[in-house]
Amino acid sequence: MFEQTLLDSNNTIASHRGGITAISFILQAVVIIVVVLIPLMFTEALPMKELTTTLVAPPPPPPPPPPPAASASAVKPRPVAKINPTAELRTPTRIPQKIQKVNDTQQGAPAPPTTIAGVTGGVPGGVAGGTVGGVLGGVLSSTPTHLPSQPKPQRVRMSQGITQGLLTHKVKPEYPAIAKQARIQGPVVLKAIIGKDGKIQNLEVVSGHPMLSQAALEAVKQWRYKPYFLNGQPTEVETSITVNFSLSG
Repeated sequence: MFEQTLLDSNNTIASHRGGITAISFILQAVVIIVVVLIPLMFTEALPMKELTTTLVAPPPPPPPPPPPAASASAVKPRPVAKINPTAELRTPTRIPQKIQKVNDTQQGAPAPPTTIAGVTGGVPGGVAGGTVGGVLGGVLSSTPTHLPSQPKPQRVRMSQGITQGLLTHKVKPEYPAIAKQARIQGPVVLKAIIGKDGKIQNLEVVSGHPMLSQAALEAVKQWRYKPYFLNGQPTEVETSITVNFSLSG
């Protein structure tokens, strides 16, 4: 009895499930058809602005620029002399006695260069009798020119070490007594000019104690040097002389 009840309930549930499944499939199919057909039936609801912007074709490219017009001042080609194709070149059998001159100017050849104040091919502005292919700015006259002689130096400056080798006579200065009593010592520097004959011409005190300067001047005035020759000529020499005064002797 219970078994029959269970079988009947199972059959009833299965039959209900089958019907519900079929109904659900039908409803889903109807919804899909409605969703697809409504936009096709009502086209005014579509966004026309977006369709027009995306579906409009782009404008065509601009036409290319026209080709440039031919220049009116184009150089015309020179006419080429026509050669007779039937002419035949032959080796001469004898030397002609008279050669015929051909005027190239009539046949379109360039005219020969003109002569400008000189020989043909020379520098414009040259003199008659010049050299062909002369240099512009060269000496136009054939007369040799003498350059002025450079002035010879009247005096040269030399160091004290060099003039020591020219010294021939030296006088030792006398130590002033007042300087000895005051215990004064040290060097006296003089500026000297040695003449062309080797004698002292001018003396000036550059530095030194005043009690020692006069004694140094008196002694150096008596010094003698060998004449200094420059380019074979005796020359004055400007130099410095140092006289040392020492109490130790």
